[in-house]
Amino acid sequence: MIKVVFLRHGQSTWNLANRFTGWTDVDITEEGAREAHAAGEMLKNEGYHFDQAVTSVLKRSVRTLWIVQDVMDLMWLPVEKDWRLNERHYGALQGLNKVEVGEQYGAEQVRQWRRGFSVRPPALSNSDPRHPRFDARYGRMEASQLPAVESLEDTMKRVIAYWNGVIVPRVREGKKILLVAHGNTLRALIKHLEGMSEEAIMELNIPTGIPLVYEFDDGLQVLRHYYLADSEQVRAAVEQVARQASAA
Repeated sequence: MIKVVFLRHGQSTWNLANRFTGWTDVDITEEGAREAHAAGEMLKNEGYHFDQAVTSVLKRSVRTLWIVQDVMDLMWLPVEKDWRLNERHYGALQGLNKVEVGEQYGAEQVRQWRRGFSVRPPALSNSDPRHPRFDARYGRMEASQLPAVESLEDTMKRVIAYWNGVIVPRVREGKKILLVAHGNTLRALIKHLEGMSEEAIMELNIPTGIPLVYEFDDGLQVLRHYYLADSEQVRAAVEQVARQASAA
């Protein structure tokens, strides 16, 4: 049996402020740090060990991983950062308050932008300083790879490419992987792994800071998945994420 552990980063400053974040490089809050510390304790107490960790190039995800490593006494763990694990790019919505956007465009339009599978929000212009072409961490990438906006479908394509090209070969070698990423990154990956419909994925919410374990057979077909927290804690955390989604 093969296990891979997924973890959504701890609460970020823009989660708290109810802003569209996307590729904007905001940090985690004090509560987010506590969530990351608790995630590390859960993994340590359950006896988990890892050979490698993978994460995005965004601070909130990287810092969450650092805290988990520290709690587990795994600061030596090899870490790979890859832009393909970044959060979905929200285009021109990035930095805007979700409630204010809802008042301007209507709740249903915002719901489609946030939760719809193939719907893209308004894109950034090439001259917008928020465009990733102005960010040094993407300086070695081809211009065609840099999104001005993404749908969840777009996000899923790059996440699946990373999963199949990087994670799958390593877990087949027997490596134990911890993957720390973002809400939409994980939603996209889970849609792929579970074969979920476009309608079902609209309702899926991933709580921050609670490890999610996926078990696979030797053919990497999903056997089961579960959170490393009691059902009441998971329910409360998922409801909180759902409330934030409905608030927009």
